[in-house]
Amino acid sequence: MSLGTIDRTPPPFFRQGPSALTKLVLCSALAVFLMAADTRFQLTRPLRSAMATALLPLQQALKWPVRLADEVSAYVQGLDAARSGENAARLQLARQSELASRGALLAAENTRLRALLELRPALAVPALGAEVLYEAADPYARKLFIDRGERHGVVRGSPVINEAGVLGQVTAVYPLSALVTLLTDRDAAIPVLNERTQQRSAAFGGAEGGGALELRFVAANADVKAGDRLLTSGIDGVYPPGLAVGTVTRVDRRADAGFARILLAPAAGLDGVRHLLVLQPTAMQLPPRPEPLAETGRADKPAKGAKTAPAERPGSAAAAGAAAASTTAAGSNATGTPPATGSRP
Repeated sequence: MSLGTIDRTPPPFFRQGPSALTKLVLCSALAVFLMAADTRFQLTRPLRSAMATALLPLQQALKWPVRLADEVSAYVQGLDAARSGENAARLQLARQSELASRGALLAAENTRLRALLELRPALAVPALGAEVLYEAADPYARKLFIDRGERHGVVRGSPVINEAGVLGQVTAVYPLSALVTLLTDRDAAIPVLNERTQQRSAAFGGAEGGGALELRFVAANADVKAGDRLLTSGIDGVYPPGLAVGTVTRVDRRADAGFARILLAPAAGLDGVRHLLVLQPTAMQLPPRPEPLAETGRADKPAKGAKTAPAERPGSAAAAGAAAASTTAAGSNATGTPPATGSRP
């Protein structure tokens, strides 16, 4: 045996070196030193930047198959959604075409019937677009300021709506802005009509902490139930008829009360409103109200033996009606604009 083949290393029993505990302590100290040095002196930031730059192409290459699969899946899903939307749009277009044809026939029939009965044509309500500036500073009121005012043709008492229904009413007009009181304000009120039963009533704001409306003075046995849709009645001379006001959400009937407690959810979302329409009050397009008979101290005495007409007798129903008409006419302003019916005194 040659001497080159003999293993000259000592056996493991005689090897000398640091112990395992010493290695652990040294490695732990080195790790703590590197973390502290990297935190305070940013020693490894260049190394990390260089490694991130070098590995970026590899990361992009490895991510490409996953991105391609996601794009293919999104394309397929978008294609299916587009086809479903197209089918729904075609179906809706067919329904709207049918409704449009029916509407044209009904409009023509309505025109003929109005001409036959010698009724005046339906009122055209002018509208003015506006944008909300800011809310009123009063935390207990639901009021908005809009960027249209007296110079733009806005008058006090004008209804305010959006695409969903009635929002409120203009209660104060300034040269370049106006104050709108929302339906849920505690001082707001609006006459409504039940679409199902054609029953008229009045809705007041301030219910449920200012987030709902309430039908007041409705008999406990009235035909009102949850889900009824309420519209503007159009008899107040302010709101055009047929505008959505709200939907009945709760009806509480108590045996010990003569009236039911009826809560409404506003049809128009009153929170987050940005754009709206200001309508002209319908009373501005109606014929002027007849002036009451002027009372003079020198009334002509009736002829001898002639009887007094019933309408002129004090305390008669006709006299009471004339007094009511006089009070109503005195309540309107000189410009013919109706008083604000949307706010209670």
